[in-house]
Amino acid sequence: MTDAPELSAVSVPSDDEWARLELLAEVSDTLIRTLDTGESADQLARLLVPRLADWATVTVLAEDGADELTGRAHRDPDRLADLDTYLAGRTGGARDRPALTAALLSGNPVRLTAIDPALFHTAVPAVQAAMERLDATSVVFVPLAAHGQVFGALSLVNAGDRPAPTDADVSLAVEIARRGSLALDNARLYSRQLQVAETLQRSLLTPPPQSEQLRIAVRYRPASRHTLVGGDFYDAFRQPDGATALVVGDVTGHSVEASAAMSQLRSTVRTLACDRPGSPADTLTRADRVLTTLAFDTLATALVARLERTDPQAADGQYEMRWSSAGHLPPVLLTADGQVRILDTPAERLLGTGTAVRRTDHHIELRHGDTVLLYTDGLAEQRRDGRWTTLDEGISRLCAELAGLAGLPLEELCDQLVRRVLPGPAEDDVALLALRCRAPARQTRRVVRDVSHHDPAPCPT
Repeated sequence: MTDAPELSAVSVPSDDEWARLELLAEVSDTLIRTLDTGESADQLARLLVPRLADWATVTVLAEDGADELTGRAHRDPDRLADLDTYLAGRTGGARDRPALTAALLSGNPVRLTAIDPALFHTAVPAVQAAMERLDATSVVFVPLAAHGQVFGALSLVNAGDRPAPTDADVSLAVEIARRGSLALDNARLYSRQLQVAETLQRSLLTPPPQSEQLRIAVRYRPASRHTLVGGDFYDAFRQPDGATALVVGDVTGHSVEASAAMSQLRSTVRTLACDRPGSPADTLTRADRVLTTLAFDTLATALVARLERTDPQAADGQYEMRWSSAGHLPPVLLTADGQVRILDTPAERLLGTGTAVRRTDHHIELRHGDTVLLYTDGLAEQRRDGRWTTLDEGISRLCAELAGLAGLPLEELCDQLVRRVLPGPAEDDVALLALRCRAPARQTRRVVRDVSHHDPAPCPT
């Protein structure tokens, strides 16, 4: 019979240790849920109050070293206004103390068990009064750093009779700052990429031409979930023969490749439409042939429209719109008397398939006060009640919202439409181009009277 092995003692964490472990886990779990720098900073401050401090701030520096934003929290909701007053109006602080700044830049925490009144002093009476009500008595400054670079600081402040932070408190704050720094740095990188992507995208979307009788409004809204440029675009320009060309399109994907393909497609259509003005169907046919030759290795939808008119039409504020669609969503017409029509046409093949197809022109007469919308699928497809709407559902909702905006100026109509259809973050990029016909000023009164009773233009087939 052998002796039973001796069991080693197992160390059971104390209640304080469990609380610290739970706090660390909560910090990690919470901060990975968002890529918004401001929201991350606020969440981090709220997680630490009142467990580690009476109030806390999280300061993230901009690229030039200035304060970019500050998250904050206070255990007493009634003191938040004082904290905001101090943060907005302070003219100095710990960053102005060379010794403190040097310590933070070296990556070391700084603990002050007693507060020098000069540390938070300001010459602005209202700010100084707010700081006195905050009653700071001790503070721990912990640097926020990632990849060897300090980009901010976490401040944990105790007030009144609360004891100064212990060594264990400082150690916990350092670990929290380490985990928080990684999340905040990811959010900063995401925000920077999103800003660069949106700036690049908008630089490719030039302002539309305007005239007394034809107003054009454009909107672009990037998807909130993507850090790279998408493939949605619009374009509007005058052709050498005096007509106005309108283009909307959508290259598949959200990537650098989609951005390059979008730029290539937009430039190709614009160049061909200017080089040899012709029908929209002809422009799309030639564009498809060029893209095939250049090995355009992706699919895209596009709609090309051309606005032209005779002298009699010009006198009455009318235009003839011809358009051709390569698998794109149909235009929507809002007539001067408030009727909404979907200008639906038989589907035709997308661009980029490498297969030559016959493309068709469609046309409609636009009268004074008529508005036409060209748009990409980000305006029609949204996630609602846990599911994606179909394109038909999305277009129907778009039409219903548009009908309620009849009579608004074109720019305001576009703003209201995007706001109503997309009340929250966009799931996909949105490009919107809207045009409105207007009669010459001397003709406006007569034409308005004439069109106020006309039947809506029939949907072309």
